[in-house]
Amino acid sequence: MPKPTVAVAMSGGVDSSVTCMLLAEQGFDVFGITMKILGAPATPLHTACAPPIEHEAREICRKLGVPHHTVDLTEEFEAEIITPFIESYSRGTTPNPCVLCNAKFKFGYLLNKAMELGADYLATGHYARAGRIPEHTGEFIENHVMAATTAANADAATGTDRAGAESRDAAVASAGQAGAVAEASMADPGRGQRHLLARGLDPGKDQSYVLYRLNQDMLAHAMFPLGSFTKKQVTGLSRRRGLLAAEKPESQEICFVGGAGWNSYRELLRERNAEARPGLIVDTSGRVLGRHQGLAYYTVGQRRGLGVSAPYSLYVVGLDPEANQVIVGKREEAYAKGCYIDDVNFIMSDYPEAPVRGSCMVRYRGKEVNATLIPGREGRPDGGKDGVLGDSSGKGPGLRNGVVLVKFDEPQFAVTPGQSLVFYQGDLVYGGGIIIEPVR
Repeated sequence: MPKPTVAVAMSGGVDSSVTCMLLAEQGFDVFGITMKILGAPATPLHTACAPPIEHEAREICRKLGVPHHTVDLTEEFEAEIITPFIESYSRGTTPNPCVLCNAKFKFGYLLNKAMELGADYLATGHYARAGRIPEHTGEFIENHVMAATTAANADAATGTDRAGAESRDAAVASAGQAGAVAEASMADPGRGQRHLLARGLDPGKDQSYVLYRLNQDMLAHAMFPLGSFTKKQVTGLSRRRGLLAAEKPESQEICFVGGAGWNSYRELLRERNAEARPGLIVDTSGRVLGRHQGLAYYTVGQRRGLGVSAPYSLYVVGLDPEANQVIVGKREEAYAKGCYIDDVNFIMSDYPEAPVRGSCMVRYRGKEVNATLIPGREGRPDGGKDGVLGDSSGKGPGLRNGVVLVKFDEPQFAVTPGQSLVFYQGDLVYGGGIIIEPVR
């Protein structure tokens, strides 16, 4: 049987280019697809969102001999990513647009368009892994390995000698899953099992954090072929195969800021006239120390640019939108023992009914800490600040439905509302949500 058709989200960079190359060499029917999400930049910058990527992605696809398509999503991106990004800062929270973009755009709009064009899967150059754990093997098998093995097993059953055997063997070996795949191919792999998201094997490049919002349907159609490679290996492959993207710089974390010619998010906020009501800077006792320019220009953990002085270093420990105040204090006052998260997405299970142990990160590539996740209790009254909880112990009237309390084993610095907390069990992403309030 033919292997599935895979659309590769192409940025013109080394990661997406090697992803496309590997899948094509492994015998998948591949085409490239690129999101156009920004207009022409003020400066000729290259990021994962910048307009030049369309031309570069097309050239890479031409070099690899695969078709290429472009999807214009500029209006949707402006309305659903950039505008909420600005509004979040104006409300005194610090957003991470990448986690929203991956779920809503790459595995939302782009996946839907790819499937309209005949794709079975969407592959990206993320350093993460998507797959299942079949009950009869108990081993994690990535989607691209599973798909290749299923096709190969069907061919073997019909006596078909496919030319892609060498690439197939290389793919299995590179993932370190040959034994598990051989056993999994003897039966329907993973029937009834959940689709899972795992860390990439390169700890310095793991991007599972920014993919935690992918739901079961998205993960079922996701391929991350680079998850079992290191960045050094990927760069080496690109150079050896003569792909032009090998020397391109890494994308910025907030790609659309540089991609549209803004030098910083603050410059973007000023240009877009983000709400910036001046107000008071106060310490944790309420003492007025100075004035701020607007909540949008400050974030929890910030030390520089406060414009106030004290006998010790001051840090932003909180933003109070209701009082329009920036709250500062000593570094130790910026630590939290836990936090509340909302807008949660669970991958390894449905909404849990009991506390869960694991580890978590409260910012992208931040320090990982052991923690306990405590789900909200159904049917209990709301209470406390913003209706989040009854008391800081989590033992009061109960959490608002859908809100989750996460208690850290060690206090964490600068737990920031608007950022994401991602919860892990071993290498697997259990789930995560948006931080709404730290627990001091």
